[in-house]
Amino acid sequence: MSPFLLFGFLVAGLLSVLVRPETVERHLGGRGFWQVFKAAVFGVPLPLCSCGVIPVAASLRRHGASAGATTSFLISTPQTGVDSIMVTLSLLGPVFAIFRPVVAFVSGLFGGLLVNIFGYDKGSSIDEHPVCTAECCSGDGGRGGILGVVRYGFVTLPGDINKALIIGIVIAGGISAAIPDNYLSGVLGGGIVSMLIMMAVGIPTYVCATASVPIAAALIMKGVSPGAALVFLMTGPATNAATITTVWKIMGKRIAFIYLLTIAVSGLAAGLVLDLVLKGNAAHEMAHSHWMLPAYVNTICAAVLLGILAYTLFRPAKVSEAPRSAADELTVRILIDGMTCNQCAETVRRSLLEIAGVRGAVVDLKKGEATVSGSGFDVAELAKAVEALGYRVKDTGEPERSV
Repeated sequence: MSPFLLFGFLVAGLLSVLVRPETVERHLGGRGFWQVFKAAVFGVPLPLCSCGVIPVAASLRRHGASAGATTSFLISTPQTGVDSIMVTLSLLGPVFAIFRPVVAFVSGLFGGLLVNIFGYDKGSSIDEHPVCTAECCSGDGGRGGILGVVRYGFVTLPGDINKALIIGIVIAGGISAAIPDNYLSGVLGGGIVSMLIMMAVGIPTYVCATASVPIAAALIMKGVSPGAALVFLMTGPATNAATITTVWKIMGKRIAFIYLLTIAVSGLAAGLVLDLVLKGNAAHEMAHSHWMLPAYVNTICAAVLLGILAYTLFRPAKVSEAPRSAADELTVRILIDGMTCNQCAETVRRSLLEIAGVRGAVVDLKKGEATVSGSGFDVAELAKAVEALGYRVKDTGEPERSV
């Protein structure tokens, strides 16, 4: 799958430059159909995992996106991304590669519209909050050009999914080696029961959209129906315990219930439809119909991919660099719990830079801390901004003055 994954990384890098989070934020205000539709469309190609999408969704809400649009984005985004679509094509074939993003879009649209209809109390002011006009939503951030494409596509994104991808490949290899072909057809097979089992496994756990594909391919080869595998591919990336609790916190229990119900119902419906489309021997043929390139191309791409994963595993995990200290400038260190990817760190950084008086912010993902510099800012406001994204502030140190 390495050539397809590398191509997906390239397209993801292009998207990071052409379709910015700031652009997304400006288009999703209001409770209409169009905002929900755009949120689902935006979400399908973006390569964000179920943890990385949490701070982005929280930022969308803070910057004026409606609850319906935010829910639509939360549902459609983690299920797919250009990288996972390309890997799906390589391992599961074109039917799966087309079906998966279509289901992600439809389920996101369905969930957002349900929130618009049933997610608000009468007279609710849940969407009445000021829209950000700071630099994060008005400037281009200087991230464009070829360097921006390469940095995001081949450094930031692989750094977010490297561990999950390696674990997913190892699990897939273990399934392939330990379980005889078609063995699971008698244990799980198809039907609603197998889909419910896949859903029970997928909803509470964290599964990366790309890393889940080789696991699903291995399960299909061992006899699990394509529909049941699709349920796993939908519910695993779309939900986990952290996502559920964050949705509950930032949008309320009613919307959290609609969010979970949408994913469960959409997953079961999509699984049943896919089993009808791939009835008979088509399921087994699909599991073996990988799109293969010449062996030397696969070998070269595998070596390049391994090099990228090794580099991103051991590179420093700081986001941004602090500006040069000015006279009488204050610096404060904040310990943060819950950041899991570079997107989390970047969203925290952007949120901190919006606070009045903040001049610079460096977020260290591995250490779980942010160092903020400036003058005249309120430390309590910094903690509040971080917690509004769904993270927990463990400690805020005493401000230190530069000399």
